[in-house]
Amino acid sequence: MAWVVLFVSAALETVWATALGASDGFTVPGPTALFAVTIVVSLAAFGYVLKHIPISTAYAVWTGTGAALTVLWGMATGAEPVTFLRLLFIAGIVGCVVGLKLVPARPVAPAPETAVSTAKEASRA
Repeated sequence: MAWVVLFVSAALETVWATALGASDGFTVPGPTALFAVTIVVSLAAFGYVLKHIPISTAYAVWTGTGAALTVLWGMATGAEPVTFLRLLFIAGIVGCVVGLKLVPARPVAPAPETAVSTAKEASRA
């Protein structure tokens, strides 16, 4: 479920980034309101995700997916040129996101010396 929420949050990142550009410095009410709503929902969803997916993986997937979707939206609307190299690099971002999803996250065990030093500090107190 957290991965679904992560991708929804990344899609909302595309919406708020596009709305931010269209807001003309927060002077156009419609895009400004859309930006305000979608950034709050996107970050709230991302906060939920961080309870389930390590920040390093979640943030890389969130920003990569959001960036790729934003460029694709720009291409679809004609704001960005469609070139082979742009499509190739977007495919690279998508490939990296898929790779991060497929690589299992392993919990990090505390170093043995940390446990020993914590026990020594507790006995001194």
